[in-house]
Amino acid sequence: MNKKFYLLFLVLVMSAVIAACSDDSNVEEMTGEEGGSGTGDLTIGMMDELVTLDLHGSNDSASGQVRTNIYESLIDSDVNMELGPGLADEWEQTEDTVWNFKLREDTLFHSGEDFTAEDVKATLDRVRDPAVASTVAFLFEMIEDVEVVGDYEVNMHTEYPFAPLPSHLAHGTAGIMSKEIIDRDYQTALDEAGVDMTADEYYELRETDGEEYEEIVDQISEYTGQVLGSETDGTNHLQLESRNAGDSVELSKFEDFRGGDRNFETVTFRVIPESGARLAELESGGIQIATDVDSSNAERVSNGAETSLVERESVRMTYLGMNTEHEPFDDERVRQAIAHAVDTEAIISGVYDDMGIQAKGPLAPDVWGYNEELEGTEYDIDRAKELLSETDVADGFDTTLWINDDQQIVDTAVYIQEALAELNINVSIEQFEWAAYLETLAEGNHDMYISGWTTVTADADYGLYALFHPDSIGGTGNRMWYDNPEVGELLDAGRTATDEDARYDIYTEVQEILNDEAPIVPIFHTNFAIGVNDSLVDGVEVDPTGSLEIDNIEFK
Repeated sequence: MNKKFYLLFLVLVMSAVIAACSDDSNVEEMTGEEGGSGTGDLTIGMMDELVTLDLHGSNDSASGQVRTNIYESLIDSDVNMELGPGLADEWEQTEDTVWNFKLREDTLFHSGEDFTAEDVKATLDRVRDPAVASTVAFLFEMIEDVEVVGDYEVNMHTEYPFAPLPSHLAHGTAGIMSKEIIDRDYQTALDEAGVDMTADEYYELRETDGEEYEEIVDQISEYTGQVLGSETDGTNHLQLESRNAGDSVELSKFEDFRGGDRNFETVTFRVIPESGARLAELESGGIQIATDVDSSNAERVSNGAETSLVERESVRMTYLGMNTEHEPFDDERVRQAIAHAVDTEAIISGVYDDMGIQAKGPLAPDVWGYNEELEGTEYDIDRAKELLSETDVADGFDTTLWINDDQQIVDTAVYIQEALAELNINVSIEQFEWAAYLETLAEGNHDMYISGWTTVTADADYGLYALFHPDSIGGTGNRMWYDNPEVGELLDAGRTATDEDARYDIYTEVQEILNDEAPIVPIFHTNFAIGVNDSLVDGVEVDPTGSLEIDNIEFK
C-alpha cells in the first residue's frame, strides 16, 4: 500500500510540474508582452581602449563608443545620420545668430538630479573654457553665450551665422553632463591648484574674461578633468558601474531612462586588441559583438556557423600625414612627390581586400560639400622622381613614419615604406599604443604618420576645419602642422556663409588647394564592419561613423 501510494503521489507531482511548465501564464513574464526576447548581459569586444570618460577630454572613436551610451545630446543622430529630438524636443533659428531650444522635461540624471537648462549651460560653457583646453572646443567655439530662458528653454547666441550648428550639437562630445558633476570637477581643480575660490565664484569671474581669470586658468588647467575622467553623470540608457583600465568598462541599465525599453541589464566593453583573439571570443560566445573586423577576417565572420558580418559604407578617411614644419616636408614638392609615389589603389586591394573606396580628397562622397570634380593625385612614380629631383633632397633622405598598433595600418606602413624606397627615401616605422599615439602626435615631434578622420557631422566644416585650419594645429586634429592663411580664411568664410551654394563653392576651393599642396595623402574611405554572434543576439546596427547602435538588440 505504501509503495502504491508513493507511485501515485509521484505521478501527481510530475503532472503538476509539466502543467506548470506548459502554462501560458509564464510566457509573458519571460519574453515580454509582445513576445520578444528576454533580457541579458551584453559583451562587446573592442580593438582600442577608451582614452577618457570625460566628454571634453578626447575625440577618439573608442571613447565615443562608450560615452554615447552614457550621455544624451540635445539633438540625436540616428543610424542613418538623420537629426531628431534628443534632450531638446524642438529647436529653431530665430535670428541669424540666435537658436532657440525647447528642452525635454521630466528627465533624470543617473545621480537622480533633474535635467534642466542649467545643465546645458554648464556643459557648453565648460567645453569652451580655456582651462579645460578641450580638443573638441572647435565644435562649439562659435557659441558666444548660452542664455537660460527658463528651466526648460535656452537661447544659443553664436558669434556668426553657423548653419551646421544642429549637426555639431548631435556630435558625441556634445552630450550633456549634470551641472553637479561639473561643479565638483571645477572645485577639485581649484582646490588642487590652491585657489581659494568656489566653483560658482570661478564661473562669475569667467564671465569677466579679465586678467585675474586668465591667471586662474593657468593655475587650474592641469587639474581639470580629474572627476569627469573617472566618474560620469548623464541621462542616457546606461550608467557607469566600473572601469578596469586596459581591460574593460562595465555599464548597467538606467531604470529611469525615458527613451524606451532595452533588452540588456549590463553592457561590458572589453578591450581585445588582437583581431584573432577578438574573433575567437566572438565564435565561442565569450562576446556577442566584435568591433573593427578587418578585411582579412571579414570572410571568416560572414561564413561562420554562428556569426555574421554587419558592414556599412563610411564617412571616414584614412590618410598619410606629413609634418609640414619639419624639413624636408616644408617643401610642397617633396610632399607632392610622396603623394605620386603611393599607389593607393594597390593598398586598398592588397591590404584592405577592396573593403572601401579610393579617397580623392579628405571628404567621403556622402559628406555634404564633397567635391565631385576633384581627381585626386594619381600614382606616377616617374612624376614623383621628377618632383623630388627639383628639391634639396633629390638624392633621398631618412625619415620616420609613426603608426598605432592596428595590423592593417602596420601593413599599410610597410607598403609605403617599400614604395618610398624607390625615391631613396628610407623610412623607419615606429609603433605606438593607441592612447599614447594620439598624445604623442599632438606634441608635433613626428615626420610622417598614418591616421584617420571621421566626418561625424556629415558636413564639410567638420571634415576640413579640424584637420586643416591653423587654429586646429595639435591635438584638435591638424597634426600636419599645416598653416596656410588662405585655407584658414576660406574655412572661416565657410562657417559664416548663410547661402548653401556659397558654402559649397568655398569648400570646393579648399579641397583643390589641399590637393595641390598635399599636406596629406588621402588613401581610402573604409567600410566599417562588425561581427555578431547570431546564435546569441540580433538587431545590431552600425552607422556611417562606425558607431554601434545597440538600442534594439534582442537576446536569443
